[in-house]
Amino acid sequence: MRILVRLLRYTGKYWAWTMLGVAAMCGGLVTRLVVPHLIQRAIDFGIFGQDSALLLRMVGYILLAAVVGGLIRFVDRYSMEYMCQRVIYDLRNRLYDHLQTLSFSFYDEAHTGQLMSRVTADVETLRRFVSRGIIGFLENTLLLVSVVIILFRYHAGLAAASLVMLPFLAWAVVQFGRKVRPAYWAIQAQVATMTATLQENITGVRVVRAYAREAEEEAKFEVENRAYQDKQLTAVRLSAFYLQLMDFLSNFGIAVILLYGGRLVISQALTIGTLVAFTSYLTQLMMPLRMVGFIVSLSQRATAAGERVFEILDTKPEIQDEADAQPLPPVEGRVTFERVSFGYGHTPDELVLHEIDLEVPAGTTVALLGATGSGKSSIINLVPRFYDPTAGRVLIDQHDIKHVTLESLRRQIGMVLQETFLFSASIRENISYGRSSATQREIEEAAKAAHIHDFIISLPDGYNSRIGERGVGLSGGQKQRVAIARALLMDPAVLVLDDSTSSVDTETEHLIQKALVNVMRGRTTIVIAQRLSTIKNADEIVVLDQGRIVERGTHADLLGQEGIYRQIYDLQLRQQEEGER
Repeated sequence: MRILVRLLRYTGKYWAWTMLGVAAMCGGLVTRLVVPHLIQRAIDFGIFGQDSALLLRMVGYILLAAVVGGLIRFVDRYSMEYMCQRVIYDLRNRLYDHLQTLSFSFYDEAHTGQLMSRVTADVETLRRFVSRGIIGFLENTLLLVSVVIILFRYHAGLAAASLVMLPFLAWAVVQFGRKVRPAYWAIQAQVATMTATLQENITGVRVVRAYAREAEEEAKFEVENRAYQDKQLTAVRLSAFYLQLMDFLSNFGIAVILLYGGRLVISQALTIGTLVAFTSYLTQLMMPLRMVGFIVSLSQRATAAGERVFEILDTKPEIQDEADAQPLPPVEGRVTFERVSFGYGHTPDELVLHEIDLEVPAGTTVALLGATGSGKSSIINLVPRFYDPTAGRVLIDQHDIKHVTLESLRRQIGMVLQETFLFSASIRENISYGRSSATQREIEEAAKAAHIHDFIISLPDGYNSRIGERGVGLSGGQKQRVAIARALLMDPAVLVLDDSTSSVDTETEHLIQKALVNVMRGRTTIVIAQRLSTIKNADEIVVLDQGRIVERGTHADLLGQEGIYRQIYDLQLRQQEEGER
């Protein structure tokens, strides 16, 4: 009930449409309920009373009720469905917007397929429930109460006999609800698992093909698909049994009426018209009783889906603006780490950075070097506040970044990541992603600085050329240079480069290096690189080992030390430089 009540709160802003729908629903019920009474009068007074005029009049009234009822029910269905669609539209938007605010720590553990399933399949389940469950429950409740009152007004004894099966029907409904809910929860969870498997396979299709693992991936998906089938069949068995049980109990009640009512007609204690009308009303009573099982089934599905949707909405972002956060004013770009420790698990045993003290003066370049897992990426992830330090603080121009708004902070930081992500859009849209108001001239200037302009204009559609998902159609170096242009167009005070040349050939690296010279000029730059050729001209090189700074200085300074940097230099560059001399 907590989940369903919470869902109902979304209907509040559409109260006018809801009230119109309820009014139309009530009007439609009146036209339905009046028809059996007209039939009773047509039989008793028209046919048996041999009054042709009255019979003709009753037939006309029945046709009029059908026409008016149809128009009213159209208003009922449209207004209620409009309200339903708006509610689900709002919920889906809120869910999507909330996903944009959740911290990276949430996405570190979440599966993309699971999230996609919740935004699509689970929200669609809630739509069906609002559309057919809540509205159906309201309509059938009104019909049920109205018919019971009419039945007792017609003949109290016959009405009491017809309702003798209600306690058994109520028991069946309760049992159905108790057993079907976990079954539908399992279905929703399995849909998410199957979607996650599918998404992972599609995303990694090149790896699958490269290692000829198609058969194994097909088998993996088949396991999840079979599990989904089995869970569906379990729910179907429960539904089939209990729904048929409810139908049997409903039909049993009709059999009682025919037996009891027929004897009353034979003894002339009841007219045939009244029995026909009574049976017609009872048929209308059986319909909402039979719908109970469907509504319970739908509500259990919605409860399972709602729990999964609201679980996301209830997740609080770890990184968010403080209540009194102020916009970060334009900065020069001095970045300072003051005794910064950090761990993804936030416990001392899981720290990946230990008491880092580091200052990057405005307009200078600091390079981070170290083995995998040494903490380089963790340092750069703290600058745009993707994560917060476990201890210590990070400042930009003496502004503690925890006290400024996230948007104003990230607007002044440009990032070129190791894994370049481009959207399925035009090259123009990808370059201007961080600054959508940029002019064509500004976009082209950024592309020229990134040494990608000549390639772009060689394409048939130039800057309007669309690229495939994640930049398919461009080489690794081309994607990197588009990303560099995107960062350059923002004109950031602070630039973060995460190993942007690690996976390209020497020629492409040279082009990227030329582009980076333009990007880094006059900006505070923090760069991660595995190749010393990329960083040897940095103002300061910081060597990390197991989350601690173990060496720092210029290229020349570090060559004079018998440390990690010297060892890397001997492996990578000594032979090349000596050969050049």
